[in-house]
Amino acid sequence: MWKRMLQLSNANREELSTGGSGNGSNGRIPAVMEPEGPGARLAGLGAERAPALLTDFEQIYQSGAVKPPRICYGVLKVAEMLNSSHLGGMPAESKRAALLMALDAGGAKIEDILQDAIVRQRSLNDYEEARQRDLLNFEAAIQEQNRAIQAEMDRITSQYMARMQSNLDEVARAQDNFRVWQKRKRQEAQRIADAADCCVPEADTPAAAGLTVVLERASSAAAR
Repeated sequence: MWKRMLQLSNANREELSTGGSGNGSNGRIPAVMEPEGPGARLAGLGAERAPALLTDFEQIYQSGAVKPPRICYGVLKVAEMLNSSHLGGMPAESKRAALLMALDAGGAKIEDILQDAIVRQRSLNDYEEARQRDLLNFEAAIQEQNRAIQAEMDRITSQYMARMQSNLDEVARAQDNFRVWQKRKRQEAQRIADAADCCVPEADTPAAAGLTVVLERASSAAAR
């Protein structure tokens, strides 16, 4: 009988040391609430797009404030003639002379050609300046969006850091409560052992012997 009681006592002690196999901890896992969606406060920001660029220069010329004059021999025609294979390999002065001869034969006026060059160059410059302004506005809008995104990231990070600290505080409280319970458990176990000690023959054992020692003494006394 005493041996059976000793085995039960040892089994109970092992169960306590390993955390038991009952319903587990009486603590709870802190619930983490879903924060406001990261994009919720950014929903009002528009999707900025980089300014589009025309690749067809003729469209740029025709969209300018001043349209190029309609002449047979414009500056672009002169550029084609200058790069013609017929003039390839010729010295610069020879090219110039041949080109002026062809323009004169075609009835082209140098003043009209130069005016065409001025108008087209102005259209290119105006278009460049307009797109430069668009690019600066686009850059400013993107920077503003990035500032808003950074502020939202900081806000969300602060929220999560606060929740993480709250979780750590709750773990610390649970650990403190468990240590208090362990102290009370030891007092309760000693109270039980003291009561059991009175039920077995006296022996030279410590005054605060645990229940295991008491049961071992009882088992030894029963065997004699």
